[in-house]
Amino acid sequence: MADAVIIKGAVPTHVGIIMDGNGRWAKQKNLPRTAGHKAGVDTAREIMLAAADMGIKYLTLYTFSTENWSRPAAEVNYLMELLSLHLKTEKAFYRKNGIRLLHLGDITRLSPELQKDIHAVIEDSKDNTRLNLVLAINYGGRDEINRAISKMMAEKAQNSAPDASADNLQNNLSSYFDVPELPDADLIIRTGGEKRLSNFLLWQSAYAELEFIDTLWPDFNTECFKKCILEYEKRNRRFGGLNDNE
Repeated sequence: MADAVIIKGAVPTHVGIIMDGNGRWAKQKNLPRTAGHKAGVDTAREIMLAAADMGIKYLTLYTFSTENWSRPAAEVNYLMELLSLHLKTEKAFYRKNGIRLLHLGDITRLSPELQKDIHAVIEDSKDNTRLNLVLAINYGGRDEINRAISKMMAEKAQNSAPDASADNLQNNLSSYFDVPELPDADLIIRTGGEKRLSNFLLWQSAYAELEFIDTLWPDFNTECFKKCILEYEKRNRRFGGLNDNE
C-alpha cells in the first residue's frame, strides 16, 4: 500500500506541542538530564521545518511552564542558558526558513538577558511569513487568562466606562492575551506518554484535537509528526454541532 499523503488543504492551522520526555530519555541512556534538553532542542528544530513544509501556519512549543521553576536550580539555569544560546545562534536559521518568532508567557520573570534575546529575534524575524513559531516560555494557561483579565479590567477602569457583561468579557478577553492574533489550537500533541494538558493553551484548546503518544520528545521526528497530522486529517470535527449525516 502506498504511504498516506498529507492533504495540504486539511492540515491544522495551529499545532501546539507539549514536548515531554527529555529527562527520561537522558536517564535511559545514562546521561545527565541536560543532555536530554539539548537533544530536545535539536528535535524542535526538525519539527519547525516539518511544520513549515506541511503548510502549518502556527506552531506553539511548550518550552518552559510557570510550574517548571520548582525544578532544581541547576536544571533551570541550564534551560535558560540553552534558550538564550538558541536565540542568539538561530537568527540566520529563522531568516532562511521564513520563521517568525512570537513569545507566549509572562516575560517579566525571565532574566534581562533572555528578555533581550527574545525581543531581538522577534524584531529580526517580524517580516517572515512561512511559519509563526510561538515559544511558550514561563507560560501557564491560567496565568495567561488571569493576566489578560487584569489588563482588560485595568483598561476599562481607566476609561471610566467598564462593560463587564459576560458577552463583552468573552469577546474581548483574547485581545489581551500575550499573542492576540494566535488562533485557537486545532491539534495538541503531547509526547512522553502522559495524558494531560498540564496548563497548556487552556483557552485556545477548547475544541482542539488531542494526540497523546508514548515517544519521548528527543526521539520524536518528522515521521512521527507526519503520523499525527495524518491522524488529525481523519478526525470528524463538529465543534459541538452535528454533521449533515447525523
